[in-house]
Amino acid sequence: MEANLIARKALTTSGRAAGGLKAEISRTAGRPFNGKVSEKLLIALLLKSNVYREYEHAFVAATGLPLSLHAPDMITIIRHSRRQENPFCALMVNTSEWCTASYVLQRKVESAAQHAPKTLKCFAGLCETTVPVRVGGNVIAFLQTGQILLHQPDRAHFDKILRKLKLWNSEVDLKKVEEAWFNSRVLTSKQYEALVSLLDIFAHQLATCSNALILDSAPQQRPDITKARTFITDHCGDDMSLAAVSRIANMSANYFSGKFVEATGMNFVEYVTRTRVEKACTLLQNPNLRISEIAFDVGFQSLSQFNRGFKQVSGQCPREYRDGLTNA
Repeated sequence: MEANLIARKALTTSGRAAGGLKAEISRTAGRPFNGKVSEKLLIALLLKSNVYREYEHAFVAATGLPLSLHAPDMITIIRHSRRQENPFCALMVNTSEWCTASYVLQRKVESAAQHAPKTLKCFAGLCETTVPVRVGGNVIAFLQTGQILLHQPDRAHFDKILRKLKLWNSEVDLKKVEEAWFNSRVLTSKQYEALVSLLDIFAHQLATCSNALILDSAPQQRPDITKARTFITDHCGDDMSLAAVSRIANMSANYFSGKFVEATGMNFVEYVTRTRVEKACTLLQNPNLRISEIAFDVGFQSLSQFNRGFKQVSGQCPREYRDGLTNA
């Protein structure tokens, strides 16, 4: 399927764009990503980034489907941020009852998509799919697409739509509605499942990119904390304790612990874990390295500890992350 090949190619843009995003976020962030406001800033920067814009462009061009990225608490009628919107949906958006039904549908699909992609259908039979972007155990954003049929449009189904519109006392042009619905994009279930799988892979890459940004966004106001962070990055594969790193910063352990949280927005253990996972993500791109080797190379004391820490940060286990790279 040509759409699959083009959309898969778009996944490779994330590596090229990550460096520019890191620089941008370092300039923009006035505080670490440690709350809802900061997560919104992260999403805003992701939306402006090359990694997202290039993928969105390729996905839309390849599939003809809309794509959006938004925060979990930003449920709206998202047609205003979508390209390639289904003409039927564009007509229906002026109907208040449809807007209410669309809002309810989005609430349902997002509630069901906390751990994996979820697809629901509206009253007109059009699919709406939401894919979670998870960092650690939290959903920071959703990718959303759809507005397609998984079956050929037929008169019997459209008659049901007409009855619903008449029940709503809708004032939309029924002739235009009919034409738009019968011209809706149609995909087979297998084709659509393949596209959703690609979005799921991209969601994992966005999550990994977000972890790198969280690390790089921390303000570097104190030279002693900067020195400690550099030491952690350079020696993350070694056995590392708060007491040892505090000596690098010429501070007592308790004082260093407090100042480190102030500077980075996370405690020492979380920061070290994120740093190790970030390095592991790079090593996992080498298929010749065993996962157990990588676990010890980046400083984890056991494979179970590595799996637990990796999933806590990225939302998936190392094997799933590597498989996603292979499938892309």
